[in-house]
Amino acid sequence: MTILVIGKARESLTMISIPPKGSNERGRMIAEHKACIDSMKGVAGCSVLRCETPGDTTNVSGGIHDDFTLNRVLLRMRAAMPANGNGKLVVVCTEVDKSWRIARLAGVRGVPPEFVNDTIYDNEQDPQHDIFLMRLDEMDQHDGQVEHFHEGWKRRDDNWTVT
Repeated sequence: MTILVIGKARESLTMISIPPKGSNERGRMIAEHKACIDSMKGVAGCSVLRCETPGDTTNVSGGIHDDFTLNRVLLRMRAAMPANGNGKLVVVCTEVDKSWRIARLAGVRGVPPEFVNDTIYDNEQDPQHDIFLMRLDEMDQHDGQVEHFHEGWKRRDDNWTVT
């Protein structure tokens, strides 16, 4: 638990935990993510929002706009270092506009990413959902809490050239 000080008043602020495996909240969050990803098929890039008409981003809703838990979990995933010293998961286009695969970055400049499995996707959205599931399984229920914060790239021990 973290204490948030506002003026002279003190309030208790509890960080939202990542829903545990098998919970209804986790299942609901995964289903919302999948629905958003499916509605974005045909749109370049990836946003976790629902299109009113699949593939048309003129009118979007849901997803990170309406689902507070999903929003917070995605923010933590984007900010957190990958688990167990692994590199970040990325989508790699292996054949222009035809096939995509999931790879893991080495975390060292100049070292190419390694594919995590043999699955080949026919669109760029489906691997985004699978990466979401992989990252969700890698994260501890309490990942991203204040006590896990570190300086990131400023540490000088992460293989980046010091300038």
